[in-house]
Amino acid sequence: MEHYKEIAEYAAQLGAILTNNGVTITTAESCTGGGVSYALTDTPGSSAYIERCFVTYSNQAKHELLGVSQQTLTQFGAVSEQTVLEMAKGAQRAAHAEVAIAVSGIAGPTGGSADKPVGTVWFAIANSDKVQAFHQVFTGNRAEIRVQAIEFALKNTIAMVKS
Repeated sequence: MEHYKEIAEYAAQLGAILTNNGVTITTAESCTGGGVSYALTDTPGSSAYIERCFVTYSNQAKHELLGVSQQTLTQFGAVSEQTVLEMAKGAQRAAHAEVAIAVSGIAGPTGGSADKPVGTVWFAIANSDKVQAFHQVFTGNRAEIRVQAIEFALKNTIAMVKS
């Protein structure tokens, strides 16, 4: 339960920063299944900074809704730095938002490999024309991995929009 309290606090803190700066945000989520956008919209007043978010679980959705290239998906896979960078930029464009959070990973319990074990998650955070990717390997069961990914995404977005 500790993570849930921290997630709510991070979402509220990020919402305050966005509101104070008059900036909008969107999300492009895969393994978190909308968890980041849920946390953001759970904060009262979030309609001031969120208009739309994307849950793009399949490669087809990533391509069609966010413009992730088929070549990127084929060459690097859905769980890759290249894919989340394209997801973040595509979400920014599609939502007309200044800030975007993209998340793609393997929450398990299956789907992992030697190169990308269960718990592998890639993130990209775009702020205006600046975009940065992050890579983490979380431990735990499916729910624990997803919660850690949501918390990581919010915490690192706060750091990026503050700078």
